[in-house]
Amino acid sequence: MGAYYDEVEIEDMAWDGEKRVYHYPCPCGDRFEISKKQLKNYEDIATCPSCSLVIRVIYDPLDFEDEPSDDEDEGASAEEEEEDDDDDESGDEEFQDAMEHLTIADEQPKAIAVAA
Repeated sequence: MGAYYDEVEIEDMAWDGEKRVYHYPCPCGDRFEISKKQLKNYEDIATCPSCSLVIRVIYDPLDFEDEPSDDEDEGASAEEEEEDDDDDESGDEEFQDAMEHLTIADEQPKAIAVAA
C-alpha cells in the first residue's frame, strides 16, 4: 500500500486495555486502531473504522514476538494465569472422572447421574 495518511511511531500511540488495541486520533474524529496480534504478525497498517484513512505504524517487530497469540490473554497478569492453570487442573479431574464411567458395549446406554 502506498498512500498512508501518516507514519506514526508506536510510542506515540495509546494502549486501550479494554479494546486491546493501540490507537491514534484520526482527523475524522474517530481513531486509528491496531492490535498486538496484528503487530506480532508484522502488520504495520492501522485503520480507522469510520473512514478510509490508514497510517503506517513504525515499531520493532521483535518487541511483539513473545506476545501471547490470543488477544484475550494479553492483558492477563501472572496471577490470573496461575488461576487459569488451577481451573484447567480441575477440568482435567472432571475429565478423568468421566473416563472412569465410560463403558463401550453393545448394550443399550444407561443414564448415569454425575455431579457438576
